[in-house]
Amino acid sequence: MPRLTLAILLLAPTFALAAEPLHVRLDAILDTAAKANGTPQSGPADDGEFLRRAWLDFAGRIPTAPEARAFLADKSADKRAKLIDELLAKPEYPAHMAGRFHILLMERLGDHADWTKYLTDGFAVNAPWDRMAHDMLGGDTPGASFFLSKRLENYGQQPVDYSALTRDVGRLFLGKNFQCCECHDHLTVDEYKQSHFQGLHAYFKNAMLVDAKAARVGEKPTTAKTSYASVFTMVEMMTAPALPGGKMVEIPQFTKGQEYAQPPDRKTKNPGVPKFRTLAAIADELPTAANRDFSRNIVNRVWFLLLGRGLVHPLDLHHAGNPPSHPAALDLLADEFAKAKFDLKFLFREIARTRAYQRSSLLPNEVTKPADAKHFATALEKRLSAEQLFAAVTTATGTTPPATLKAKFLKAYANQAREPEEEVQPSLKAALFLRNDVTLLGLLEPAPASLVARLVELPTEKVAGELYLTILTRLPSAEEAATTTTFLEKHGDKKADAVGKLVWALLASAEFGVNH
Repeated sequence: MPRLTLAILLLAPTFALAAEPLHVRLDAILDTAAKANGTPQSGPADDGEFLRRAWLDFAGRIPTAPEARAFLADKSADKRAKLIDELLAKPEYPAHMAGRFHILLMERLGDHADWTKYLTDGFAVNAPWDRMAHDMLGGDTPGASFFLSKRLENYGQQPVDYSALTRDVGRLFLGKNFQCCECHDHLTVDEYKQSHFQGLHAYFKNAMLVDAKAARVGEKPTTAKTSYASVFTMVEMMTAPALPGGKMVEIPQFTKGQEYAQPPDRKTKNPGVPKFRTLAAIADELPTAANRDFSRNIVNRVWFLLLGRGLVHPLDLHHAGNPPSHPAALDLLADEFAKAKFDLKFLFREIARTRAYQRSSLLPNEVTKPADAKHFATALEKRLSAEQLFAAVTTATGTTPPATLKAKFLKAYANQAREPEEEVQPSLKAALFLRNDVTLLGLLEPAPASLVARLVELPTEKVAGELYLTILTRLPSAEEAATTTTFLEKHGDKKADAVGKLVWALLASAEFGVNH
């Protein structure tokens, strides 16, 4: 056989794989790893489990009973793919995704109406992620500047925490936590250097908060390199602004008094605009296809949002000592996302169409112990955000509660500021809220069009089916149906009260509080 023909035949499988959609290639990587590790994989989730998962992930709420019935009755083979596309096109998608990225990027540091609008509008038009990151880091885009302005606030006599800002940029945009590198090279992660922290810090050290209410950010001129020294060696070193492992930005020199493109004005309290802006420099240099860390970080975080764990986990510790569970999958996602011009809907759609995303949360047959979460062999439980829980409760109960109830959900379920919301963490505070909050318990009264009112009107034997479908997006087991019916028959003289207790029991269940 001619060598050229043989070479073509050998390369044919590679060409064929490259031609497959991204979700097919991702599954092939995970399947190959599972076979190599001898890890049994769960089969596909049933329609109810997939439906609830997708609605929570892309619309931020559970489906209504009519929406669930329509999907479950649909016999078309491509109904899951169609549902993903429909959810990405729904009006709930931009607001929900704005909320998810707000938590991801601000970690409960605070809220701002212009920031919320910026994120919501961005997801509504499917703004490229590199453009959104550029706006956040540049500090001169209304709304997006809140990412910096909130971190440039200071309280009382406390100085601005530039170190925390530097750390957050490294963590949230590069997937690398340089917190321990401010004063010396990292003691346990060889790749994390003091020069990395200091180079990032040099971009932000002259940034300042101009107007907290308007989230306006300004800069003082950067005219020279920053000096620093390790606490161990005390040898002075110098750095200009620089991305970790990258070249230093050249700092242009101007005649004194000529540093500003727009001079400061004390009368109007305008800080001016320097000709050389370090914030503009990092906005241009960090969020690019050439910056591998930028692409790998965001696809890893989106994988976490949808599957409950990052390919690299913890999310902000990308380094050789903490490698990806599936290196080829992370590289493929990063490459294809960059090729797609950082199209977030493309990324969401392709991950959601994988078998990995659509896997059942039930263990495979004859398997009694879950595999390590890093294998993604069985769907993981994902904590619902406080916002998702609020929306799911109001959707299930068919009520329109007062705005104050959402604030109560946030107080009961949201993490403290700067605590990443990555794990399911039951708390006494949340349990007491579910049990005692008067406004929440008021949703269980038989008000017009409410779930309780609807269930009260049904024959007793039909209550269980409607109850479970509405709240858990599945039908009850025979045992659950029998238990429900027996309970209602026992309290037949107080049916509304009994129905309210059943609704509360399912809303308070672990099954309702997580996405499987």
